[in-house]
Amino acid sequence: EGNKVIQISERIVVKELSKRMGMPVTNLILELIKNGVMASLNQDIDFETASIIAEDLGFKVEKSEERAGAAHNIDYGKLLQVDKKNAVPRPPVVVVMGHVDHGKTKLLDVIRQTNIMEGEAGGITQHIGAYQVEKGGRLLTFIDTPGHEAFSAMRSRGAQVADIAILIVAADDGVQPQTIEAVAHIRQAGLPFIVAINKIDKPGVNIDKVKSDLANIGLAAEDWGGKTICVAISAKQNLHIDELLETLFLVADMESDKIVADEKSLAVGTIIESHIDKGEGPVATALIHNGILKKGEIVKIGERANKIRAMKNWKGEAVDRAMPSMPVKILGLKNVPLVGEILQVLADRKEIRKLFKNRKELSRLVEQHQATKTEESESDEEKKEKPQVNLILKADVFGSIEAIIESLEKINQTRVKLVIIKQGLGNITEKDVEQAATSKAYLLGFNVKMTAEAKRQAVEENIEIQLFNVIYDLLLFVEEEIKRVAGVEMVEKTLGKLKVLKIFSTGKNWQIVGGRVESGKIMSDLMAKIYRGGELIEQAQVVSLEAGKEIVKEAVAGQECGMKIKGIVEIKGGDEIEVIKIEEK
Repeated sequence: EGNKVIQISERIVVKELSKRMGMPVTNLILELIKNGVMASLNQDIDFETASIIAEDLGFKVEKSEERAGAAHNIDYGKLLQVDKKNAVPRPPVVVVMGHVDHGKTKLLDVIRQTNIMEGEAGGITQHIGAYQVEKGGRLLTFIDTPGHEAFSAMRSRGAQVADIAILIVAADDGVQPQTIEAVAHIRQAGLPFIVAINKIDKPGVNIDKVKSDLANIGLAAEDWGGKTICVAISAKQNLHIDELLETLFLVADMESDKIVADEKSLAVGTIIESHIDKGEGPVATALIHNGILKKGEIVKIGERANKIRAMKNWKGEAVDRAMPSMPVKILGLKNVPLVGEILQVLADRKEIRKLFKNRKELSRLVEQHQATKTEESESDEEKKEKPQVNLILKADVFGSIEAIIESLEKINQTRVKLVIIKQGLGNITEKDVEQAATSKAYLLGFNVKMTAEAKRQAVEENIEIQLFNVIYDLLLFVEEEIKRVAGVEMVEKTLGKLKVLKIFSTGKNWQIVGGRVESGKIMSDLMAKIYRGGELIEQAQVVSLEAGKEIVKEAVAGQECGMKIKGIVEIKGGDEIEVIKIEEK
């Protein structure tokens, strides 16, 4: 059996995969659950997931040339088909993409005239949200996708549900790896797009330099003889934002034959955010593509059926109907849907009954799997000599869980095996602590809290609970624990020292300073110690360096440069900044 070759297309239904492997479908579903994939027998999974499971079970996998999940695509193709005689215009859906520090959140903040930036940790948008704005009697729907590389999966999904993209590029930073990654997602989705060159209010910025960078990646601006529409803006100073919105409508008008919906068809949408709310239970944000979603309708999300008990628009106002291109928060769900799942209204009662039956079966299998999970992990540990770091992850939304796991998988596990015992949504509970004690796991929470009972139990069981609101900090903690378990001794190495000569600008938890490198060399993306009068006053992070109006990776002794540094204590002229690197001894 181990040598058997099976062919799998880009997507395959679980039941079909079980047939090809010659194993009971319930066993396959359990294997999927063990790998963190919740899928019922009629649900389809992607090639990567299917091939990993099949190879783990001893099969050799070949990718077939048949069209990816043909039945799946035809079904959704039919659902999204717009009858020409019923076609009406709908608001364009715009996705904002680009580098983490190039000002996406601020741009959306200015457009919406709200203030979602306050209190966001690390200056990074942690969840995908969707919002609508009105200008000149016309609506635009904006999808906000996180810009950090760890969120590439969510960003890809964001591109799939949009009509137009804004690629945001900071005038003082130019094209970065995340910019190129965003361009790849936009092109893959076949979206028309506009480049917004942001931060033009900053002194010394060179817009032509940015356009040169863009031309180098195949995006020549219109005034450079190319076809890329560029709008120079300052989100901070609210400069040329109206021009950007007008340009979006202009692009939408050129695509008007595609930006339509059939309001008479059954509603279809995509889940773009999901989480557990303390007061409301499982909730999800759906973006409606076609049809009108109405309160009281039965919908299929993935392979589960739910009744729409209540809906709210993005302002939090109760609504009875959700129109095409409208983002809507759905309440009263039985469970939390996965980001990226398709929502469709059901009219066939036979299918509704079948879905409810499937959901009960999957719930039974999940409970069965969780009951034996600890026992399995203990027996596995006896077999393996490699030391193990066990983790239990709790987060606020599925998108965060996905991003964390994707980043954890990139950590070097040569000496120590990293095992995620359990992942889930919501606050850390007493049950989580009990599982952590049984499996000797670290309990990590992201954007969640712990209940009073969990806190008390953790003290009694001597369980370490770590809460984070920045993914980078969580990853840093895990990496340090892996090194500690592996017996790796870490040392701090001083790379160079800079004397602060001038303070250029100060923001919330960051400053831009100018100085001269006194010894060694200084580099960006490293930690730094701030000394005043020979006394250590703060540890901070070097975000970026600039020399001669160019962004540089390092500056050497005798060189003068500008430095953006992230920290809490305010730096003053005359302070000394020591750049350090933590490495293995």
